[in-house]
Amino acid sequence: MNRKYFLKSLGTIGLGAGFMGFRPLESFAARVPDKRLVILHTNDTHARIDPFPDGSRYEGLGGIARRATLIKQLKSSAPGTTLLLDAGDVFQGTPYFNFYGGALDLKLMSEMGYDASTIGNHEFDNGVEGFSKVADQAGFPFVNSNYDFGESSMAPFIRPNLVRKINGLTVGIFGLGVSFENLVLPHLHKGVVYSDPVMRANQMVHVLRKGYDCDLVICLSHLGYRYSDGRVSDRVVAQEIDGIDLIIGGHTHTFLDEPEVFDKPDGRSTIVTQVGFAGIVLGSVTYEFDRQNRISTAYAANTSIDKSINVS
Repeated sequence: MNRKYFLKSLGTIGLGAGFMGFRPLESFAARVPDKRLVILHTNDTHARIDPFPDGSRYEGLGGIARRATLIKQLKSSAPGTTLLLDAGDVFQGTPYFNFYGGALDLKLMSEMGYDASTIGNHEFDNGVEGFSKVADQAGFPFVNSNYDFGESSMAPFIRPNLVRKINGLTVGIFGLGVSFENLVLPHLHKGVVYSDPVMRANQMVHVLRKGYDCDLVICLSHLGYRYSDGRVSDRVVAQEIDGIDLIIGGHTHTFLDEPEVFDKPDGRSTIVTQVGFAGIVLGSVTYEFDRQNRISTAYAANTSIDKSINVS
């Protein structure tokens, strides 16, 4: 399997030692941290159930069966320490969506053991009722904090944040969604109102840090990685908001060979990552913690979903 890695020291006192380049996973095998958390992630999978066909740009890449096999392997190598997350746009892109309306994707994600997803703009392609009709196929929660779902039929399926206890750590997860303007027709998001993601992110960090005493805060973002016209992006949120450890992005289908790291004035760092689209790549970020549940190190790996994965 084609894998790439980076390592960064994220000491809680002062800034870390910086990037140390890509290294094979074996170089971390001897590390025995007090606690470890592995975060596997996808985004913009777009109903890509099968691998890309021959003759296409991404010929032979992707496929849910391969992804499920890889996830199973990675989870078995780190039992009880793994979260599996998605940054939205599960819907739309192949005839599977046209026929099943997203129900098949959510059912298969549930079987793979996803822990949470956020809402992408394409989750509205069949309207609010279309999403609600299939949402019960998801054996995991959806998080979004900057859409007001009011009394719409989507409201019971979405929460502003999620707190998970895993391996002795308290992990807070919240979601952010892109503006509907020029993306989602008004009748498709009827009853759902967009609000400023930067303001809401700041509120969620306060709730998760102060209210729940989270050791790690993760944002599942469907804002997009970066723009040249001033729109809010993952990079903007990372720079303007303190207290987010990891932003798992989507929407712009950006293939980041390695995450971007923003060092903050308080000595923390915010990692921003995104792994393209269509389930071509599975991303992972591993955090190591000391005895006081403070982050000591983070390293990441991107794995191509290709023919080298033997489906089991």
